[in-house]
Amino acid sequence: MSETQVSTLSPSWRDYLELCKPKVVMLMLVTAIVGMYLATKQAVPFDILVMGSLGIAFAAGAAAVLNHLADQKADLIMMRTMKRPIPLKKVSNKQALLFAAYLTVLSMATLILWVNPLTALLSFISLIGYAGVYTLVLKRLTPQNIVIGGLAGATPPLLGWTAVTGSISPFALLLVLIIFTWTPPHFWALAIHRVKDYQNAKIPMLPVTHGVEYTKNCILLYTFLLFGVSLLPFAVGMSGLLYLFGALVLSSIFLGYTIKLKFSKKPLQAIKTFHFSNIYLCLLFTFLLLDHYTM
Repeated sequence: MSETQVSTLSPSWRDYLELCKPKVVMLMLVTAIVGMYLATKQAVPFDILVMGSLGIAFAAGAAAVLNHLADQKADLIMMRTMKRPIPLKKVSNKQALLFAAYLTVLSMATLILWVNPLTALLSFISLIGYAGVYTLVLKRLTPQNIVIGGLAGATPPLLGWTAVTGSISPFALLLVLIIFTWTPPHFWALAIHRVKDYQNAKIPMLPVTHGVEYTKNCILLYTFLLFGVSLLPFAVGMSGLLYLFGALVLSSIFLGYTIKLKFSKKPLQAIKTFHFSNIYLCLLFTFLLLDHYTM
């Protein structure tokens, strides 16, 4: 099938769903929902749980669509991304932009009408931070792009917290700090695995600009830092012994993965570390939630 033929096809719902990066959004929603439950000792109101989750998901999906739009030239070069809907011309730029606008409006309307204006404002700032500041500026400007831009992706638990309380708490910011510290070792492991793709696309990810070995050192150091940060909820009295146990076990395993990555020459160790980092974050927040209701 020629490129012209492909471009005449009508997008399917699967194409639009793929533009939203559903796996990434699901992980974000897990942390947002945990943020909701940690904000109260009571049950989260059902309307806040449903409408808050939908509003946050719509905003995250809109940011993902804009990311696809901005990265389409690089996506066409990289093996990992060349089969995305926009590079394959299954979805046109206009269709993607209208879809992102629709999701943004839907998100803001949902959060303002059924949750609260603060959550809507913070969601919009996060959307702009990821799709605009990170994707359009930082990603191509500095190898520290994921460190600085990671703040936008770290906000879901704060959004969940504000959805329930209507206010910002130091405990909610601590949850943001955990994800912010987790993001560099998580993403740099993927960047090592796909370093040739980033070289070809001329995107200055850390392993491209400073080399794979230097990046492995940074991953290891950030994982040590994450180990300490993950213990802070217990240290400040936010969580109890159950969470402490979970954080110690999970952080030790994650550290083991990054130590093995540092000294291993096996080509698949980086992607194994990346995959475990997703499991780590999901389980860490699960322990936060379990501990919250058993303290």
